[in-house]
Amino acid sequence: MTSPPESDSGTATRDRDRPARLLRAEHDALLPILRRTPEANFDKPTACPGWSVRDVLAHCSSALTRTTTGDLHAFTPEENEKDVAARCSWPLSDVLSELAAGYLGAGGPIASAGGRLDGIALGEWIHGGDVRDALGEPFAYASEGFDDACELLAERTYRRAIPLVEVSFGDRRLVLGAALPDRPLATLHTDRPTLMRLVSGRPALPADYELKGATPDELLVF
Repeated sequence: MTSPPESDSGTATRDRDRPARLLRAEHDALLPILRRTPEANFDKPTACPGWSVRDVLAHCSSALTRTTTGDLHAFTPEENEKDVAARCSWPLSDVLSELAAGYLGAGGPIASAGGRLDGIALGEWIHGGDVRDALGEPFAYASEGFDDACELLAERTYRRAIPLVEVSFGDRRLVLGAALPDRPLATLHTDRPTLMRLVSGRPALPADYELKGATPDELLVF
């Protein structure tokens, strides 16, 4: 689910344009898929308990609209359900139009928020993976924008004081989390989509990753 706003970490390396890039990448990659998908397929279940593809998209479009207009709430499960329910009677085309506008409109407010809203962009991208996964599309949780998503993930895990983990996937290394007292560096060997599944609490096959020095629950950021 899209996460509530959080305080700015003060990270000097923050790229204020990164969330907007990630949202634009999702706009350009996901909207063509959705516009060619038969409407009946929007009823397919997703990794989000109780939510169909349409429900996930309604949540995403609502969260982006709230970000664009400044009408934010805490994005609790109850508040998210209300936003989804409010769009149940909308034509699907209206949900997709709101989503498209949100992808392009929310980047500016997020950039200006000093890091406080960066997690919204990351959450939207993860939900794009939920949709691709449910529709059987390729690149679920490893679509365009993956590198920017990794940087936002690293910043978010630092803010949340997740144990320090060195992630290896392919020939790339990524450090997540923060150094904690009496906690040695943990290691995770996996692939791109499984990394995103683990940090977002989506189903991941144990055969697809090797985690030492931490538990999967400690990696969760959503």
